[in-house]
Amino acid sequence: MNLLKPANTATRQLVYELLSGGTGLVLALFMWGHMVFVGSILTGSRGFDWLAEMLEVYFIAQPTVIVIFVLFLVHAALAARKIPAQLVERRKMIELGKGLKGAHEESILWIWQVRTGMIVLVLGSFHLVLMAIDVLTPLWGERIGIEAVTSLERVQAGLWLPYAILLICVEFHASIGLYRLAVKWGAFAKLGRSTLHTIERVILWLFLGLGFVILLVLAGVIPPPLAFLLGGNA
Repeated sequence: MNLLKPANTATRQLVYELLSGGTGLVLALFMWGHMVFVGSILTGSRGFDWLAEMLEVYFIAQPTVIVIFVLFLVHAALAARKIPAQLVERRKMIELGKGLKGAHEESILWIWQVRTGMIVLVLGSFHLVLMAIDVLTPLWGERIGIEAVTSLERVQAGLWLPYAILLICVEFHASIGLYRLAVKWGAFAKLGRSTLHTIERVILWLFLGLGFVILLVLAGVIPPPLAFLLGGNA
């Protein structure tokens, strides 16, 4: 009976890894889709409201908020269970590698991924609850659902700061997570770690740049640069 325990433990660990990586991948892909949705504000309030209404009318937004919130909590729980032990190991590796050029860079990235993950857990939970209230109740705005006017008001009232922090942490956490996932499971192995690392950095800065332009529009700092596409200025 004792001989079965190591096998059972290994199987359980594999299941945990698959669930953790799978939920992380889905959440990262969702974030890209979310960026496209929020990015509709670049065309002005009319474009933002049109897309939001389409997602709500076809019953896409409502279940998505619930599913993503569940995946978010599952991913956080699975990732958090192995942090204490790995944190000690990674710090020891960094100490041993001090003075060696480029030594244990991935361990340093992992530690920062953990730190940003903690921030994402707090601010991301707040944002998801806020979106759930918007999508499922008429508490804010003139109707049930996300509206440009209420989104703009909230960001301009001061939420731009936590959203800016959340943006930086999410994009760093997701890009490093995808890189580590590709390395762990051998995806695109022919490209090599150096190339994968370069792709990860391109993704990071691309979405960070786009995200900050969107945030500047939501904060009212700059006008929607693509408003002309809808024949208007707002």
